[in-house]
Amino acid sequence: MQVFRGLRHPGIAPACALTIGNFDGVHRGHQAMLALLTNEARHRGVPSCVLSFEPHPRDFFAARAGTPEQAPRRVATLRDKLSELERCGIDQVVVMRFDARFAGQSPQAFIDDVLVGGLHARYVLVGDDFRFGARRAGDYAMLDAAGAAAGFDVARMMSYEVHGLRVSSSAVRQALADGDMAQAATLLGRPYSISGHVLHGRKLGRELGTPTLNLRFGHARPAAQGIFAVRVDGLAEGPLPGVASLGVRPTVENDGRQLLEVYCLQWPEALGREGAYGRCVKVDLLHKLHDERKYASLEALREGIAQDIADARAWFAAREGAR
Repeated sequence: MQVFRGLRHPGIAPACALTIGNFDGVHRGHQAMLALLTNEARHRGVPSCVLSFEPHPRDFFAARAGTPEQAPRRVATLRDKLSELERCGIDQVVVMRFDARFAGQSPQAFIDDVLVGGLHARYVLVGDDFRFGARRAGDYAMLDAAGAAAGFDVARMMSYEVHGLRVSSSAVRQALADGDMAQAATLLGRPYSISGHVLHGRKLGRELGTPTLNLRFGHARPAAQGIFAVRVDGLAEGPLPGVASLGVRPTVENDGRQLLEVYCLQWPEALGREGAYGRCVKVDLLHKLHDERKYASLEALREGIAQDIADARAWFAAREGAR
């Protein structure tokens, strides 16, 4: 899969089947849309293309209004979104910077400059609530009429439901906020996961007797926060059970940076103490134990971590016993 930042790249295909959206989480509704897109692309003999945005448009408008807390919490990092789009068979992704200039485009300018002039779309697939252009003035009817005039086909996909619930990024965010990891997995079609390269940290975990893997979450407000039983891929031949903290570490450091800290319940001896650094790992968040807590002392933190490890071991044991 090819990834382009913006439209000014000679490698962008001269024609494509296109869909447009934020695709936060790439949930089952997104997956159904992408399957339809790739099928249409094969039928027409053109690459499939996703046009997405960074930052999220609602991040931009919330920051401009001085109310960043009103922006939606982020389900997935850009890395994980791109990984899932590739897994769905997408040929190319164009990530547009959503800024004041882009936000101010008229709907017709978006059609002319982006869809036709920039991406050379032959087919455009959108969701049932798709709006575009400044003040969201463009709608499906306008896009369909423009396609007839400019020579590209337009299609609309209606909402995707699971057990009567409309699948959406908002529904995934709510499940993660509630700590309902099973519901999140149902909506996503897979366990909720975060991936990234293992970074060096303060090594406080070693001092506490629980060395951890550190991964940054590249957004200030992740949809999930707290302490979780997890599964780690990328360190050994198979997945490793673990316990993880996702948040700002309020006991030892609260600078606003979001960090995923993972303690593996089984450590591969072949890695040694330093062998994980630089590796790209995927962490599935399987079960929420509790919210982040601010402990009164490092000793209290040590005891809290020990309890979390015991609770995670008990959760994994109960799952094994139920099989």
